[in-house]
Amino acid sequence: MSFKSKICSVLLSMFLSLAAHAESVWLDVRTPEEKTENGIASDRLVPHTEVVARVQGFIDDKDTEIVLYCRSGRRAGIAKSLLEQAGYRNVRNAGSVENARRERGLDSASCC
Repeated sequence: MSFKSKICSVLLSMFLSLAAHAESVWLDVRTPEEKTENGIASDRLVPHTEVVARVQGFIDDKDTEIVLYCRSGRRAGIAKSLLEQAGYRNVRNAGSVENARRERGLDSASCC
């Protein structure tokens, strides 16, 4: 393999690694009833009371960006603290479900 090929291979590996980490995980930490009434269909529901146990089941990389939201941001703040105590290093509280929609450029049609 030529030097140029090795460089390209290394750069490709680095890019793929960064791309894998670039994907944020958006979590709705409200109740199932609230998600049914006014949820974002593509986001996983993980009630704030179960957040650590549930997240540990599907997010192994503690550097993965996790973005939380609820009705007002209070439960997302609680969930953020719990996840940080469990060692997750890149957790953010987006506040309300409306803030989450606005931040991602979604409209109410993305509900449920």
